[in-house]
Amino acid sequence: MPLALLALAVVAFGIGTTEFVTMGLLPQIADGIDVSVPQAGNVVSAYALGVVVGAPVLTGIGARIPHKKLLLLLSGLFVIGNVASALAPDFGLLFAARFLAGLPHGALFGVGAVVASRLVAPDRAARAVSRVFLGLTVANIVGVPAGTALGQQLGWRAAYVAVAVIGLVALAALAVFVPHQPRGEQSGVRHELRAMANKQVVIGLATAVVGFGGFFAVYSYLVPMLTNVTGLSDSSTTLVLALYGVGMTLGTLLAGPLTDRALRPTLYAGLALMSAALVAFYFAVHSTVPALVTITVIGAMGALITTPVQMLLMAKAKDAPTMAAASNHSAFNLANAGGAWLGGLAISAGWGWASPVLVGAALGVAGLGLAFMGGFLDRGGRHSEVITSSGAPAEQVTADR
Repeated sequence: MPLALLALAVVAFGIGTTEFVTMGLLPQIADGIDVSVPQAGNVVSAYALGVVVGAPVLTGIGARIPHKKLLLLLSGLFVIGNVASALAPDFGLLFAARFLAGLPHGALFGVGAVVASRLVAPDRAARAVSRVFLGLTVANIVGVPAGTALGQQLGWRAAYVAVAVIGLVALAALAVFVPHQPRGEQSGVRHELRAMANKQVVIGLATAVVGFGGFFAVYSYLVPMLTNVTGLSDSSTTLVLALYGVGMTLGTLLAGPLTDRALRPTLYAGLALMSAALVAFYFAVHSTVPALVTITVIGAMGALITTPVQMLLMAKAKDAPTMAAASNHSAFNLANAGGAWLGGLAISAGWGWASPVLVGAALGVAGLGLAFMGGFLDRGGRHSEVITSSGAPAEQVTADR
């Protein structure tokens, strides 16, 4: 179902654009609503808070709603949140609008991942999910720079209007191309919550928070590192961030087929190689070419983690995978906040602009340890089932290969 997967990828593209375009428009937003840039930065936190809250809450509320209908409702809420952001007259209402725009983020990705996995043969489920994530990585290459340029030229509100238009396009594509997928007889919020209590789901979410926190510890401070340590000009950093996005796209393309072949080894390799690349970046950051090459590798290895974590959570949640898949994106946003906070502590302690890189490497190693813990608990040949059609398991997932 390539058109259905494309429709889901368009949703992810819109989500990735609205999540990160705000960061590039903070000066314009601050001027537009008459606040300081640091205060305007709180609207970024509002969106992240919406993701953390919305993923489990909206997934629970929609636990009995057929997946296609739920996707349409969530996409409509996404459009409303971005229109409200464009119209917000002051800081308070903009903060509320960004929280509203963030609410459907995790649920959209979670439901979208489950739908994508059921559109294809069982041995291609991870590839289908990775195609959805591809929309998010392409947003970092195309959507965010284009939205930032649009906001700088026509005003920051225009960027949110453009995202709302993307959301409407995605809504129409979902309505036309995604087939109906009925819920199983046991669907419901209690069923989903019981699946969330699985200790492997808890370990998987912890792996996402800690391991991907290493990625965000560096990403959050990449621009000041490049300008203060590498010596790049401010005008060059946008291209470097796009290069980071290229690496993420390559990693996402690799993640699908590798995860379908061997889930846990792909997760182990992604965390180990990301940690190693971060250590290498600490020494390479002083030279332009080595720094750029290493940045691309970090982006690729960070993206290599996302698909196996998503598939692992869906596997361990068995026949109630939607809330686990959605909560993964709450975990990623907690990783964003936690990684940025720990990286900032290292800089504030006087350890230098490059110190968040070592913080990130340490978090990556800690995440690898959690992943190994989950693998150890899987020993003994116990497999987990991924539900790829309503009501019955269709695959023994390769979670412990």
